[in-house]
Amino acid sequence: MASVTSLSDSVQQHLASALSATLPEAAGADPLLRRSDRADFQANGVLALAKKAKANPRELAAQVVSQVVTGDELIKDVEVSGPGFLNITIADRAITGNLAARYADETGRLGVPYAEHPGTTVIDYAQPNVAKEMHVGHLRSAVIGDSVVQLLEFTGENVVRRHHIGDWGTQFGMLIQYLDEHPHELDHKEAQVTGEEAMSNLDRLYKAARKKFDSDDEFKTRARRRVVDLQAGDPHTLAMWQKFVDESKIYFFSVFEKLDMEIRDPDIVGESGYNDMLAETCRLLEESGVAVRSEGALCVFFEDIKGPDGNPVPLIVQKSDGGFGYAATDLSAIRDRVFNLKANTLLYVVDARQALHFRMVFETARRAGWLGEDVTAVQLAFGTVLGKDGKPFKTREGETVRLVDLLDEAIDRASAVVREKAQDLSEEEIAERGAQVGIGAVKYADLSTSANRDYKFDLDQMVSLNGDTSVYLQYAYARIRSILRKAGETRPAAHPELALADAERALGLHVDAFAQTVAEAAAEYAPHKLAAYLYQLASFYTTFYDKCPVLKAETPAQVENRLFLCDITARTLHQGMALLGIRTPEKL
Repeated sequence: MASVTSLSDSVQQHLASALSATLPEAAGADPLLRRSDRADFQANGVLALAKKAKANPRELAAQVVSQVVTGDELIKDVEVSGPGFLNITIADRAITGNLAARYADETGRLGVPYAEHPGTTVIDYAQPNVAKEMHVGHLRSAVIGDSVVQLLEFTGENVVRRHHIGDWGTQFGMLIQYLDEHPHELDHKEAQVTGEEAMSNLDRLYKAARKKFDSDDEFKTRARRRVVDLQAGDPHTLAMWQKFVDESKIYFFSVFEKLDMEIRDPDIVGESGYNDMLAETCRLLEESGVAVRSEGALCVFFEDIKGPDGNPVPLIVQKSDGGFGYAATDLSAIRDRVFNLKANTLLYVVDARQALHFRMVFETARRAGWLGEDVTAVQLAFGTVLGKDGKPFKTREGETVRLVDLLDEAIDRASAVVREKAQDLSEEEIAERGAQVGIGAVKYADLSTSANRDYKFDLDQMVSLNGDTSVYLQYAYARIRSILRKAGETRPAAHPELALADAERALGLHVDAFAQTVAEAAAEYAPHKLAAYLYQLASFYTTFYDKCPVLKAETPAQVENRLFLCDITARTLHQGMALLGIRTPEKL
């Protein structure tokens, strides 16, 4: 089915035609349409045009109004307000008719169009470290990145996922050497090892290796030699390293499964994936003059980036001892993503504290010609997860909070809420709903906050049925599904001929804005805009539910029409929440 033109776009087009008919030089001018408390929409564009044309704004607005066709097809009424605003009221028939067109979309897209000019975006997100536990700091990259992937793919973008895991570096010399000397440390007694067991094995081995490294100078020497063997590609050393990667993946996948996220093995291309490119990246930068040798190291300097002492801070691509830093890997990844994956956009969902590093990396890539007008690189920087006290989230002992512990607690809290409300759910269903509500609560708290802001992690608030929480949205969806079940043989059906109550109109107009919201959230990498829309949708539905009887409406046609409004609201909530990576249970 073809996409459905939203009511705001239709009104925009009508007003643009009226403006150009009134003032030919205004052809193509934006009427500046927005939702309004005074009417359904308000257009403010006449004021700027009147100033430009040296005309009286109210008189010009009146002339524009005379060019607008009113009736019951789209615009019911338009009037001049204040210094020249246009207040526009949409016809009830148009609201119901537009929603009916969205409802009829058999693809399930609710008439949402695809982007006009889709490209290829490589998104770098969810980047845990091999042989290390995931902590609360890993939460935001995973949750935000996953939602942006869903949004971009829904709008038709070709999305290439990349998980740039930390799977290389000097610590692996220590780990590999210890495993080589204690070869059965990662052996499994069971055929299937759980993620918790895998992490427990790795954690135990890491602590034992660190203890020996710190206390045994001969082991320390052997471990450092092992780093050289790893970087040189020694087959036995690489095989040992692969054991760590495989064991870590068992753990990663278990955490991401708990987060209800799909992480695919081919998308995991860690630091090691670019090893073969590092020397060439350095050669290209040095030969082009983008990077220069300074005290033996290969550096890129920036006049506008200075340290506390006022001296320029360089990006070190290769250290003086010949080792490669993060910059060499990140720049090699850019080359791969631009020239092999043919990306138009490189998107990095990375902690805001790494902003300076990425600013220098992107500028270096631009100077080298790897980024240009046809390829852009963006850091979607995110803030810190804070505790209730407003300080970075830690345990009582001052340790970093393990992500698994945090998710388990959210599921336990949510399960208690579900059990309290459950009337006809089995224990198995309560456990399933508890996981969906708990994980949804954690994700929504993150996604309803603008990515660049810090937010407080407060489980009491997150699993509350009141306020701006995913539980409130999930409960609204479950309530609608309950009403539709109670309707029995009576099916939802649109009746454009019916007049709408104020609460019906407000709900209908908001549902129609879904496509525009999705487009904005995708274009701006801003899931929080979609979250805000969905919260408003649930709020409009609550008002509608309180003021407009559904199954006890006055006429059979009104019952069908209100069931239709319920159903399209539910479908919009379901699709919108899916784009945030959150489940919508049928019953709560």
